[in-house]
Amino acid sequence: MPKEIDLIAYYTDEDVEEPRLREKTLRNWIREVAADYDRQVGELCYQFCGDERILQTNQDFLDHDYYTDIITFDESEGEVISGDMLISLDTVRSNAELLGTEYEEELHRVIIHGVLHLCGLKDKTPEDELQMRQAEDKALRRLHELVGEGEPLFD
Repeated sequence: MPKEIDLIAYYTDEDVEEPRLREKTLRNWIREVAADYDRQVGELCYQFCGDERILQTNQDFLDHDYYTDIITFDESEGEVISGDMLISLDTVRSNAELLGTEYEEELHRVIIHGVLHLCGLKDKTPEDELQMRQAEDKALRRLHELVGEGEPLFD
């Protein structure tokens, strides 16, 4: 098996507030979730942005004319997952309100959603959506164990 690169980077557009992530904890979490799917972490780049940028990216690259919480560009090779993920913090925030969940919880769900896509999970059919949601829930439970039950997900 190739040597694990394990480079996870986070960037934030100037017009959005940078989330205060627990980067070391997230690195371990992402690594563990990838391992559940017999994958290793290569280079992952998270770019946090607002709704207008994700809409423009959706239109330019995917021919979709709607807002979304995450767009994942898969650059994986073999068992090593790599890719760029664009996350709209505006949509994450509004989805958290709609779902009645905490913003931090929803952001982490979206962060791992991208990783799960890179591991091969899909979400186009109702069956795939259910499998993805179950995988997200399992991953979030693991995150809470890593952070400590009842501890905040942000620094």
